[in-house]
Amino acid sequence: MSYPVLKGAGYILAHTPDMIIHNGTTQTSERIVNPDSEYLKKLPEHIRSFEEVVSYPPNQTYIGNITPEELAGYEAPWQDKKVENADRFGKLGEIMPEDEFIGLMQISDAFDLVMLEESFVNDVREKLEKHPLIGDDLISKLKPGVELSAIEAQINEHGAEAIYAGGKVVGCVKRAHEIDANLTAHVMFENLVVKASGVLSLLNLLAKNDLDPADVEYVIECSEEACGDMNQRGGGNFAKAIAEMTGCVNATGSDTRGFCAAPTHSLIEAAALVKSGVFKNVVIVAGGASAKLGMNGKDHVKKDLPILEDVVGGFAALISENDGVNPILRTDLVGRHTVGTGSSPQAVITSLVTAPLDKGDLKIVDIDKYSVEMQNPDITKPAGAGDVPAANYKMIAALGVKRKEMERADVATFGSKHGMVGWAPTQGHIPSGVPYLGFCRQDILDGKVNRAMFVGKGSLFLGRMTNLFDGVSIVVEKNDGNADAGSAGVSEEEVKTLVAEAMRDFASHLLGN
Repeated sequence: MSYPVLKGAGYILAHTPDMIIHNGTTQTSERIVNPDSEYLKKLPEHIRSFEEVVSYPPNQTYIGNITPEELAGYEAPWQDKKVENADRFGKLGEIMPEDEFIGLMQISDAFDLVMLEESFVNDVREKLEKHPLIGDDLISKLKPGVELSAIEAQINEHGAEAIYAGGKVVGCVKRAHEIDANLTAHVMFENLVVKASGVLSLLNLLAKNDLDPADVEYVIECSEEACGDMNQRGGGNFAKAIAEMTGCVNATGSDTRGFCAAPTHSLIEAAALVKSGVFKNVVIVAGGASAKLGMNGKDHVKKDLPILEDVVGGFAALISENDGVNPILRTDLVGRHTVGTGSSPQAVITSLVTAPLDKGDLKIVDIDKYSVEMQNPDITKPAGAGDVPAANYKMIAALGVKRKEMERADVATFGSKHGMVGWAPTQGHIPSGVPYLGFCRQDILDGKVNRAMFVGKGSLFLGRMTNLFDGVSIVVEKNDGNADAGSAGVSEEEVKTLVAEAMRDFASHLLGN
């Protein structure tokens, strides 16, 4: 059977300190409910600098400059640790400062909604012109700046959403409709953050893997935001909008939504589209969520920690037809949390982990690496959520003991042997399995790993339409080099023979009638 392959991945972070204060839901809600909050007063003292964000070990892991194994070598917690000589550009992606990202938001704006102050635009244009991935075609979309008074008029008189940088107003996002609640300035701001971070993610995927954007045929966008108007709130289409900005001239696409599980759903969908022969090259991409900036900020400030949720995240990956080299996606080994699965930990792990393994006559220990919800424990532990990846590995290991595939004594070491420490920002969908895609591809190509499983989970009840939980998984493994195998192991000559025989049988049938 010829399986699709994982051909590349790209990752980005945008450090957005002012967006934490003015756009993160925890902060905007607090400002409404308790405007004199001590938390809001202390918040600015807990914002990290760009240099601190770049040198932060989990962030260097996210963009590929240090491996998960190297991250595990840093004593936790990591918030006071630094990677020496850290670079904003990594093997798998980059970390972008806020001013450049705001410039990219305007570049991504197709309806003249983003207004930026003149001196700010001039400074940002100079910086973006030096960026290795922002070409002249994109720079040309950066509009001339305007007077600050014009921006303030939009904010004060027309409901525009202010854009801050360095603690002061440098621009705004205008509303896209007079009365449509789905096209307010606030919603358009969030959607432009998604689009811009998705664009940067796809640019990094293409550049880091030497891919021709013209070869991309389909794009699936899998963030947690939705664009549309009053007649179709989530009509889309982030995917095609991102493809347009990144030169994927031969691509179409659509958006997939599944809360945190959406990236793994999209990985499976992309693999299915390629395996079926509908498309040869499918990209999955996701921008980040400004609403989730500083989501656990109250707990961090209470414990005198920096605000660790200070970056917008994004990723992109390319799934292509089998080339005999890159890791394959086992479309026959897919796990799914069905409607009837239930929500107990054992039921969830059984449906997502052991059920697909049983299809392939595999044991839990036959998977070299499990990529689960890879949240950074620096963020989740102070907030009372514990170490999320470690908890997942304990549940998988416990099931392995119950299935008599492991000894009880092996549970303690299962996480370090078959798992990884978490390094992804809590952007909802961003930690859900996919942060390991880039490392996994390289680990398999280098012979360090033979087989990995990606597990995504989602909280569907957040949408108030169902109380159901969700999740899917898929196995990725080493390519056996047999790229030319047909979908059922039938050669081209055998196909010709079968067609000829079928035509003879059909002719005989007609003559017989």
